[in-house]
Amino acid sequence: MKDWFKSGSPWIWMTAGAVSISLISVIGLLVMIAARGLGFFWPADVYEFDVTQEGKTQTIIGEIYDREQVPAKRLRNMGIDLGDHQEEMVERILVKTGNREFVELDFRWLLQTDIDKTEKPAGIGVFERSRNGNFYGYVEQVIQDGEIVDSQRLEELINRAVDISEKAVDLQNGEIGSINYRLEKMRLEQRALELENKLTEERIAEFDQEREELKAAYKEFEKELFQLRRALDRDEVVVRDMRGEMVTLRIAEVIDVHFPNDMSTLDKLGRFFIQLGKFVSDDPREANTEGGVFPAIFGTVFMVMLMAVIVTPFGVVAAIYLHEYAAKNTVTKVIRIAVINLAGVPSIVYGVFGLGFFVYMLGGSIDELFYPEALPNPTFGTPGVIWSALTLAILTLPVVIVSTEEGMSRIPSSLRQGSLALGATKAETLWRIILPMASPAIMTGLILAVARAAGEVAPLMLVGVVKMAPTLPIDGNFPFVHVDRKFMHLGFHIYDVGFQSPNVEAARPLVYATAFLLVTVIVALNITAIGIRNHLREKYKSLEH
Repeated sequence: MKDWFKSGSPWIWMTAGAVSISLISVIGLLVMIAARGLGFFWPADVYEFDVTQEGKTQTIIGEIYDREQVPAKRLRNMGIDLGDHQEEMVERILVKTGNREFVELDFRWLLQTDIDKTEKPAGIGVFERSRNGNFYGYVEQVIQDGEIVDSQRLEELINRAVDISEKAVDLQNGEIGSINYRLEKMRLEQRALELENKLTEERIAEFDQEREELKAAYKEFEKELFQLRRALDRDEVVVRDMRGEMVTLRIAEVIDVHFPNDMSTLDKLGRFFIQLGKFVSDDPREANTEGGVFPAIFGTVFMVMLMAVIVTPFGVVAAIYLHEYAAKNTVTKVIRIAVINLAGVPSIVYGVFGLGFFVYMLGGSIDELFYPEALPNPTFGTPGVIWSALTLAILTLPVVIVSTEEGMSRIPSSLRQGSLALGATKAETLWRIILPMASPAIMTGLILAVARAAGEVAPLMLVGVVKMAPTLPIDGNFPFVHVDRKFMHLGFHIYDVGFQSPNVEAARPLVYATAFLLVTVIVALNITAIGIRNHLREKYKSLEH
């Protein structure tokens, strides 16, 4: 046994066991997040409960979200009458009832002792709406332009309304948005000329003429927009809800409808992928508790790519200087120690630094120098995606520097000496020999930087991320890429939905779904970077021999 311990085998087995446990834990966590997140998109069956509470009987329609066992003694101590229930535990069911405008809460707990009858009847429709959440009920009438038509045409009318709504949104954000953007630019141009005392009567006349042309075009697009909105008000659907009342819903407010109790497993699978696609491609609604997360996905990827473009050259140049040019003295050692220690600074400190230096100092100076006409409204002197990318670039800079230096230190000195002996300059040696061979290490540092930056939330809350961004950082207006705009981020979206949502029960599945999506985005970015690194490693492998 003593010889076995001296051989080191126990430590090998302990290390392997620790790695295995860690790997199993991570995989288990990802499986749990994926199961709870993706399960949100599976069309759940809708039940009809006959419930008697406090002597009153009512019908409740909804989806079963959760079940739990509650001690009967605790319920009796709370003054709840359980009747002749003799068991120690009572099952409690969490039901999503929807119909927000007619009930106090979207979710309610039902005790099994209060449920007289549970059914899963056919014909119950789940109406997904643009406002007020889902609506549950039975379709009684479908009205097209004031006339009752076959209920089979409901899906066709909903698709028509969705198409018209998308055209109206495209018109409002496209042509009308471009006119508003151009009018604001003209106002700033005129203000700039006025501040420079270069505003002549001729320029004022030109501005007025162009402004009148834009306003005329605006009126035409506005008429088209009003026509689309009038077309949306044409159709309605009458639904019988759980109270037995007839409720008329405007089809313009209905995004989709499905009848889960009438669907086969194959139909539910198709519906699952449709809902998953909507989650990835749509904009959020209802305080981020419904709809999709496309702006957050776009903002996360855009910010990370911008950060990578900024941090890579700075990190590589700093590593080249420290490894190839800096003298081997105490100052260089202190700089290296400082770089390593920077990696341990809390991320919120970087956020405070970014807010003070980048936003207020640098951004404010840019506004004073280049955008005085917009003041006191800030252009760059306010949190935005460029300041978020710069802040995270500083946060991840030590990782890139250390990784690049380690890659350069593994390159044999004989290659440098051989290149110099053949007449190449030091700069040519760096460009043609050292950097190509160190490129896999540079990509390794970039992979680590991307993985950390994509998951950071605390500094972004100070330097650019918002709950709801009105526009994306990229659009059709010149200069097309607007790095001064605020943006949405998947990490902050998880925080906002999980901790700031007014409807906790509705937000819980979205937290898991968004968390799984964030992990997927990070993995996709890392796989892409790893693929590039492996390609570079194979490409420059011959230089090592």
